[in-house]
Amino acid sequence: MPIPMDIQHASEEFEAFLADARDRSGLATRNQTYTMTQGVLQAFRRRLSVADAIRFAGVLPPVLRAIFVAEWNPEEPQASFGDRESMIRDIQALRRDHNFSPKTCIDDVAAALRARVDETTFDRVLAALPAGAADFWRI
Repeated sequence: MPIPMDIQHASEEFEAFLADARDRSGLATRNQTYTMTQGVLQAFRRRLSVADAIRFAGVLPPVLRAIFVAEWNPEEPQASFGDRESMIRDIQALRRDHNFSPKTCIDDVAAALRARVDETTFDRVLAALPAGAADFWRI
């Protein structure tokens, strides 16, 4: 069996995602955009059970999937989907001194991500996750 195309082109797709998210957010660098993306993915993961997080990871492009599961402590208490402002503060707390995530960070990452996934499948998986999951990724 040949290597799947999404795996063969994972780096190029991730670079395109970073450029899109950077442009949407107004950030200046790939590093700033990476931290924003990592913060958004970790904040979302924190609000899911392990089973739901694995289900969600399955619809992510390969590099974003790896970022989503990296440095994961599945024993961490599950947070709730609260108000957007508290989730944004959660995102901005990652590497606080080097985090330039704007208040639009969830929307910026969501838009860049939705441009790179099958939205029908993505929305179907989100609909099966806890209340608040679909709203998190709504743009």
